[in-house]
Amino acid sequence: MTLRVTLAHPSAELYGSDLQLAETVGAFVEAGHDVTVALPEPGPLVAVLEERGARTVVAAFPVLRKAFLNPLGLVRLAVATAGSLPRLWRAVGAADVVWVNTITVPAWLAVARVRRRDTVCHVHEAEDEGHRLVRTALALPLLLAHRIVCNSQAARRSLTSVLPALEDRATVVHNGVEGPPGEPTAPRPRRPGDPATLALVGRWSPRKGTDVALEAVARLRSQGRDVRIELCGSTFEGYEWFERDLRARAQAPDLAGAVSLLGFVRPVWSVLERADVVLVPSRVEPFGNTAVEALWARRPLVASRTQGLREIVEDGVTGLQAEPGDAASLAAAIARLLDDPALAARLAENGRREARRRFSTESYAAAVTSSLSPRP
Repeated sequence: MTLRVTLAHPSAELYGSDLQLAETVGAFVEAGHDVTVALPEPGPLVAVLEERGARTVVAAFPVLRKAFLNPLGLVRLAVATAGSLPRLWRAVGAADVVWVNTITVPAWLAVARVRRRDTVCHVHEAEDEGHRLVRTALALPLLLAHRIVCNSQAARRSLTSVLPALEDRATVVHNGVEGPPGEPTAPRPRRPGDPATLALVGRWSPRKGTDVALEAVARLRSQGRDVRIELCGSTFEGYEWFERDLRARAQAPDLAGAVSLLGFVRPVWSVLERADVVLVPSRVEPFGNTAVEALWARRPLVASRTQGLREIVEDGVTGLQAEPGDAASLAAAIARLLDDPALAARLAENGRREARRRFSTESYAAAVTSSLSPRP
C-alpha cells in the first residue's frame, strides 16, 4: 500500500542526522511511498532529498535549541510555535504518516495527534546529562508518538530511564551508512616512528571532543612523535566561540603547523584515505556515523567509550576505545596503533567487515521501512 509520508526535520545541512534522513527518504521512496520533507530553512540537504525522490517544503517552524532553555527563551519558543501552527496543520493534513526526525521539533507530534495521523518519532539524541526534570520534559512529547525509532540502545535508554512509559513503543534501528564508491585501499605501510596523519570528521563542538583531539596531538608531539591532524567540520550557530578557541589552540607553539582545519568536507573519503588513524573523541554521541565511515574506509579507529560509540566499536577487535574527555587516554590509544602497525591493520580489516555486516544501507532500509506500519 502506498502511503503519503511527511517527514519533519530540523536542519538543511549535511551532517549525521541530515544524511541519515536522506537514507530514510530513499528507503521510503524505494518502497513506493509518496514522500514530502518539511525543513525550517533552505540548505544543501534540499538537493540531496530531491535527488532521492522526495518533495521538499521549506516552511519556518521552531527547532528546540539550548538557547530556548531559559524563561525568555521559552516565551520566544511558544510565540514561534504558535505562529507556525497553520503551516504545520496544512502539512500534516496531507499525510497518512508523520515521521518526526529528532526530538527537537515536538510541535509536529502534537499537531499530528490532533489531526489523528499515524505518528513516528525517529530519535537521534541520547540526553544523559542535565537535570532529570529537564530530560523528562524533553522526553514527554514522545508520549504523542505511536512508535519511536531510536538509533541506538543508548538513545533508547536515555528516554526510558526518565519515562518508562515509552518502553513498549521504542525500538532500536542502528543507522545505515553508505560506504565509499569503490573498494577502499588498505592503510599505507608504515613503521613505528614514521610520520602519521590523523583525521577527525564532524561538528566542531565541545560534545564532539574536537578540543580533546588537539590536546592529544599536543601530547603525542611532546613525546617526539611526528603527528599531524586534519579536522573536517564547522560549528553550530552560537558556537563561533569554540571555533575561535580551536584556531587559537592550533596556532600555539606546541601545535603550530600540525593542525589543518579544512572546514566542511563532503564526501569525506579522500580525507579518510589520507589518514593513518581516524578519531571520534566525542564526549556525548548517540550513534556516530563518522565512526562507521571510518570502518567502511578501512582505517584504524579510536573512538570514545561512550553511548552509541560503544555499540559500534568493539575495543581491541574493530577499533580502540578511549575515555571521553580524556586527552591522555586518547593519546595513549593513538600511540598504541602507531607503534603496532600489525594491530592497526587487523583492526581496520575487522572494522570493514563489521560495517558491511551491521551498518549497511540495505539492512537499514528494510528495518526503517517496516517502522512505517503499526506493529501487529
